[in-house]
Amino acid sequence: MTALLEVRDLEAYYGRTKALHGVSFSMTAGGITTILGANGAGKTTTLRAISRMVRTAGSIVFDGTSLEPRVTEDVVRLGIAHAPEGRGTFVHLTVEENLRLGAWGRRERGSLEEDFARVFAYFPVLASRRRQAAGTLSGGEQQMLAVARALMLRPRLLLLDEPSLGLAPMVVREIFRILRAVNQDAGVTILLVEQNAALALDLADHVFLLETGRVVMEGPSEVLRKDDAIRRAYLGY
Repeated sequence: MTALLEVRDLEAYYGRTKALHGVSFSMTAGGITTILGANGAGKTTTLRAISRMVRTAGSIVFDGTSLEPRVTEDVVRLGIAHAPEGRGTFVHLTVEENLRLGAWGRRERGSLEEDFARVFAYFPVLASRRRQAAGTLSGGEQQMLAVARALMLRPRLLLLDEPSLGLAPMVVREIFRILRAVNQDAGVTILLVEQNAALALDLADHVFLLETGRVVMEGPSEVLRKDDAIRRAYLGY
């Protein structure tokens, strides 16, 4: 099966500091892949590299299109949405205004009201907060807004960075339930960075383990969940 996203020998730099050292992996359409690793392993940098937010070397190909010469706006127009760590909501804008911004860069225009209906079906609480300033939402609601805003792009690939960060377990479980529905119902391919390894392994079908900017292990989530090293380091048993 042809890969939707193929990363080969990826290096990434912050100034003169190299953060990724030849990372390679691929993803087929319709799957959920998670990247596990300790803080500083290069997980967030990998997502930023795909979104063209850091200087890179190597190869990133999305659906046959090379991303290296492109800027972030071009990547968005290709159908790659990025929900960053820390949510990145525009706190002084309303929920609806945040969602409209999410649809701004997409290739297909279509009816915004259809998209509002779709994301509000996934996140009913946002419908009731439609005219409310994003900064007045709870942390969980802001994370839901960040994911919903990304979905307004009608993405083919959704990059998610630490969606559970700082949230109550009940809220996290609900967000992950919705992510599974988005993947299954809309066919959105998901690349997930997540510190909660147990949740990530339950959601994903494939796993890449990063250490100091290198892929050191990969495989189906069911297989890696049984690996002693993974269990001790990330699952705590």
